[in-house]
Amino acid sequence: MPRTHALRTQVQCTVNGDEVDFLCADEASLLNALRDELGLTGVKEGCGTGDCGACTILVDGKVNCACLMFAPEAEGSSILTVEGIAQGDELHPLQQTFLEGAALQCGVCTPGFLVAAKALLDDNSDPTETEIRYALAGNLCRCTGYDKIIRAVQEAAVQLNGASK
Repeated sequence: MPRTHALRTQVQCTVNGDEVDFLCADEASLLNALRDELGLTGVKEGCGTGDCGACTILVDGKVNCACLMFAPEAEGSSILTVEGIAQGDELHPLQQTFLEGAALQCGVCTPGFLVAAKALLDDNSDPTETEIRYALAGNLCRCTGYDKIIRAVQEAAVQLNGASK
């Protein structure tokens, strides 16, 4: 149960594999807590209403918009942000294929796409194009269009399947 300290609530959870403890206002969004309290600026604010997917994170393995969650709701949760996708200095295949395939431009939407795509590939290692498009439907890109993003996810799936064989 979160504890309250002078109008701020203490939240304990796991973020990108690390146990964290932070204080936040009850009305603070998880997006703002991740950025302001934990310094995880890869989580982007696009719309603030859950329509664009720029703030997509995984909470207990499920895709969520961080802008729609109050920070105290994260108590006891396991959260994954884009910062937790790479293994040390080694990029995740999704990150590498996004770079190689020019599947990004301004970068505001990229973290959300990467996290949503990771959730898809964690659940379905060989998705069809339709399944990829459906899984990424909550993420909007205003710069690149979607074909390069879809191709990058397809290539990452191929690479991940080759690595697991």
